[in-house]
Amino acid sequence: MKFNSETETESDTQTVNLANFKVGVDNVIFSVDTQYNRLLVLLRKRKEQPHENRWSLPGTLVRQGESLQEAAYRTLAEKIRVNNLYLEQLYTFGDPGRDPREAPESFGVRYLSVSYFALVRYEEAELIAKPSVNLAWYQVKEVPQLAFDHNQILEYGYRRLRNKLEYSPIAFDVLPERFTLNDLYQLYCTVLGENFSDYSNFRSRLLKLGFLSDTGVKVSRGAGRPASLYCFDKVAFMPFKDKPLVFI
Repeated sequence: MKFNSETETESDTQTVNLANFKVGVDNVIFSVDTQYNRLLVLLRKRKEQPHENRWSLPGTLVRQGESLQEAAYRTLAEKIRVNNLYLEQLYTFGDPGRDPREAPESFGVRYLSVSYFALVRYEEAELIAKPSVNLAWYQVKEVPQLAFDHNQILEYGYRRLRNKLEYSPIAFDVLPERFTLNDLYQLYCTVLGENFSDYSNFRSRLLKLGFLSDTGVKVSRGAGRPASLYCFDKVAFMPFKDKPLVFI
């Protein structure tokens, strides 16, 4: 394909049909259920056309004067209550024909989706019940065929989540301020699978890196020995910020 390096003139733009976009935000909201080793995603059953009665990712059209991130947080706040979460912009999906409301043959409105992914703990996230909204947690591996291109968005978000856990401290945005090493390990196992590392190596590696601080407090859970509570030291982590695979 050849590209013309000359600047487009005003007369050229008069003969080109420019796309007319509406911008939406779709959220891939993951929750980690370490008790039952489940990675879940929040879905909404649509009550309107197109794709009425189909499951989809929670989303919204961006309002006047609203930033993309504000729209993403608004969608989250309308669906769940949670104290600890991680949220990041994921990708922009804008292929022609991704939304049945488009009319390509008549150069109608195109629907652009700027997607975000969020991570929360299942035990902490409370669904906000509304009569007009059907919400449900689905296991990622059991998600049905979704509306629009939301299966593609979900798959992209799942890959990003796994990659982010490997080289960034997003787990500490989700965990309580004080946590055991087993709490952390179970979160990783739930997302990455139990074969990503054995507990002994995982524990040894993290403690050697030096950005986990022992609070000196121990907690008893079950019949085993009391476990130490740790906290994440952001200052100690700074030298590792741009290094890949520091966690596993």
